[in-house]
Amino acid sequence: MHHFLKYSTITIFLFATTNNVNAFNTHPSLLKSNPNTAFVQSAFDKKTNLSINNNGMNSRSKRSSLSFTKKEIEALRTELFLSDNDDSTDGSSEVDRLRSMAAKLRAEAASLEANKAQEVADATERAFRKFDIDDDGEISFDELKKGLEKILKAELDDKRVKRLMDEFDTSGDGALQREEFVSVDKFRNTLESIIRDEKMVASNAKKEAKKEKDAAVLAEARANMLNDGKPSGTDKLLSTLPYLFPLMDGLAFGRFLLADADNPAVALLALIYTIYRSIPFSGFVTIIAFSTLSGNFNINRLIRFNMQQAIYLDVALFLPAFLASIYTFVVKGIGGVQLPEVATQIGSDLIFVTLILIIFYSVGSSLLGITPDKLPAISDYTNKRMPTLDMLDEEGRFMPPQMREEEQKKKDAEDKKKKDDDDNKDNDKN
Repeated sequence: MHHFLKYSTITIFLFATTNNVNAFNTHPSLLKSNPNTAFVQSAFDKKTNLSINNNGMNSRSKRSSLSFTKKEIEALRTELFLSDNDDSTDGSSEVDRLRSMAAKLRAEAASLEANKAQEVADATERAFRKFDIDDDGEISFDELKKGLEKILKAELDDKRVKRLMDEFDTSGDGALQREEFVSVDKFRNTLESIIRDEKMVASNAKKEAKKEKDAAVLAEARANMLNDGKPSGTDKLLSTLPYLFPLMDGLAFGRFLLADADNPAVALLALIYTIYRSIPFSGFVTIIAFSTLSGNFNINRLIRFNMQQAIYLDVALFLPAFLASIYTFVVKGIGGVQLPEVATQIGSDLIFVTLILIIFYSVGSSLLGITPDKLPAISDYTNKRMPTLDMLDEEGRFMPPQMREEEQKKKDAEDKKKKDDDDNKDNDKN
């Protein structure tokens, strides 16, 4: 009875697809009597966009036509057939059927994979034979180069082919055996990668060369700002004048040796000393002038060096003068202790003679165009004050060593912070 109702429903449905929708309205009990036909009613309602009321009558016109495609009819037949099979089979048979289908699909996939691998192997073997010109079972460097040039239709550089050979020659014997040979596409891809690397290296080298060239131009510009070249004759003469400053302040220690007023050299020194002392605050003005002029990078380095060294030499004279003041006001004035006159004279003469020797050395070296930088302690302090190319910034401004160290520390801290931020961004992405 069950099958009779089912096939009756199918018959009615097929009849309805070629006739009027009233076929279903005429026998509503047939649609309700079998649960297997429920989806037929649903499909019917959707197709016609109609609904059945309580009296089994259509709420719209009974003249509405119904048409189903052949594909939709076949789908309904298949669904009824599967529904009928589900009534007669259990779950285990369905699982077995699915397992059987899965095994069949795996077998087909394995077969396709094997066929594909065999095709690749055959293609590789054919390509290997084309490259192996002398048919000795291996591909030499020359054979690889000729084969690639023939296929790629381009002349290849020996270095690039050598890199290719090294890339795939796992045995390291300088030739490619069958197991080391790869497809032409892989050769091409590796060759393109090599070319990209070479272009990148060339680009980086070009950038580095430009950077060095710019640095050389900057260094030359800074060197022009900083007159460190060979001194001219005029520069040599001018470089001796700064030592008159410590000489004037040191004449006080030579009062015993310069007692002969008839000596022309002594008379000349007396005249210069008188002019020097006639200038108010002559010593202070001289120090300010030398400090300012030594910062002018257009002046030759020898002159600037001697101005700085003359200042330090004059400062060095302050120590014996300070000791003499202590002796005069403390030891002699308060304590009443008086050194023999000969001891005072010898001390003063010794200081003056030392000063004269230093000045002679400095003046003589300067006239020869040699920097007089061999004075203990004094020359060391002077060299530290002399600006060099690395002490100038890009705009040619002088930066003292301490300021330069602070700037470098600040730059290092900024670089470290930037690197840490980049690392944190990379970690967040990962």
